[in-house]
Amino acid sequence: MPRQLHTLSARTVAALSEPGRHSDGGGLYLNISPSGARSWVFMWKVAGKRREMGLGPLRDVPLAKARERAAEARQKLAGGLDPIAARKRPKVMTFGEAADALFDNLSSSWRNEKHRAQWKMTVTTYCAPFRSKPVSEVAIEDVLKVLQPLWRTKPETASRLRGRIERVLDFARVRGQRSGENPARWRGHLDAILPKHARLTRGHHKAMPFDEVPIFVAALRERKGIAARALEFLVLTAARTGEVLGARWDEVDLEARLWTVPAARMKAGREHRVPLPTRAVEILREMQQSRLNEFVFPGVKRGRPLSVRAFPLLLQRMGVAVTVHGFRSAFRDWAGERTSFPREVAEAALAHLVGDAVERAYRRGDALEKRRRLMDAWAGFLGQGSGANIVPLNAGARGSSI
Repeated sequence: MPRQLHTLSARTVAALSEPGRHSDGGGLYLNISPSGARSWVFMWKVAGKRREMGLGPLRDVPLAKARERAAEARQKLAGGLDPIAARKRPKVMTFGEAADALFDNLSSSWRNEKHRAQWKMTVTTYCAPFRSKPVSEVAIEDVLKVLQPLWRTKPETASRLRGRIERVLDFARVRGQRSGENPARWRGHLDAILPKHARLTRGHHKAMPFDEVPIFVAALRERKGIAARALEFLVLTAARTGEVLGARWDEVDLEARLWTVPAARMKAGREHRVPLPTRAVEILREMQQSRLNEFVFPGVKRGRPLSVRAFPLLLQRMGVAVTVHGFRSAFRDWAGERTSFPREVAEAALAHLVGDAVERAYRRGDALEKRRRLMDAWAGFLGQGSGANIVPLNAGARGSSI
């Protein structure tokens, strides 16, 4: 290679038009074809045989960038590497880079922000000891080092962490970054080292018997605060907590008495239209008078909805030992035992998918008007508690707000 470097200038490069190779020194050439196309090439000799590698067209690679690429090629040659072979070799990823790449690929499909944050946290915080390690070198010792301290104290967290590490390593294998056994695999591998966790018995969400819900709603209506109005709205619509807390004003049509929850906020990933009974509309109009932001039920923090803890705290203050989700079960029991509405209508009101794929394909409607009659009947049933003798659920807490 010529010892002299950088013999060309940007002005010279722009002016050159004669076909042929024009040297910049150090093996870098500007190649001009007979047709006038201009590109950079790097040339060197191995055992007396000339080799060359394209560095890109001049329109995309200016002189300074071409010199950088030529310098990188000279460094590889000095280290005994073939520049072409080295360029084809994939970049070695660390475990952290593989985890972040997998997260970027998957996170857009996750509707639950909490799940997204937990996934990111576990593969960042717990895997910190080997995030900077080449993913191809992560071994069973690394996996056990982060799993064992959690295995007995936080079994559910440990189990999820193991599964996420396994998925990152599988992702790296598919990307050509590692081979062989996945050290985080459970069956036939880690199950021979770590004790098996006892299976959790989850059961059903604790629900209030539906005959008691009207009395509860009557007590709820006596309480002040956004949480009380939001929880009553949830009971009236048989909606999920996240759907109510995330409700925005642009989803509501008060004139049509309709609340349309977009697919992105629904568990099943399908848009859900909720017919609003009169009392639900009254709640919305009440909230509209003190509208603070885009959320129907705003929280304390500016621009944020009501906290996810608001409902459990309210139930605790009222002395009611049930889960918020249990009100959906109460609605379903009431619909099945006290009404003649078809099962499919009640299930549609809960935004449940009914039947197999073929059946759903033929039943494309959402039975909105039938569900409207159902929800009006439910609201009427709930209103029966307003004239009853209400026994205070927690007299000392009544009237407080969240």
